[in-house]
Amino acid sequence: MKKHILIVDDEADIRDLLNEFLSGNDYRVTTVGSAGEAMLAGQSDPPDLIISDLQLENTDGLEMIANLKKAIPGKPVILLTGVLFDPEVVEGVLSTKVDSYLMKTTPLSRILETVRNLLKE
Repeated sequence: MKKHILIVDDEADIRDLLNEFLSGNDYRVTTVGSAGEAMLAGQSDPPDLIISDLQLENTDGLEMIANLKKAIPGKPVILLTGVLFDPEVVEGVLSTKVDSYLMKTTPLSRILETVRNLLKE
């Protein structure tokens, strides 16, 4: 059975790119554009892994991730964002909230490698 990935990003182009790429690499993908949709999708069809943007329209991505982790515990989370953080912030704050932090400019091959590592494939 294919591993299920939930992608949360308010940019349709990013969702579409990741969906096409990860689906082409034998994953089942659900994409949503808001925190509300993420909660509904995560609870109705729990993913094996979550990829989320930080800056979502009308909400804080870290708050949404915390809520998702409460609703569906134990799922790894990749924060995929355009926001550049100081390495100390990544190490001290983000590492306690997400399993991996990647810039949106990260090559798709590196995103795939991170997905596989977190899913222990």
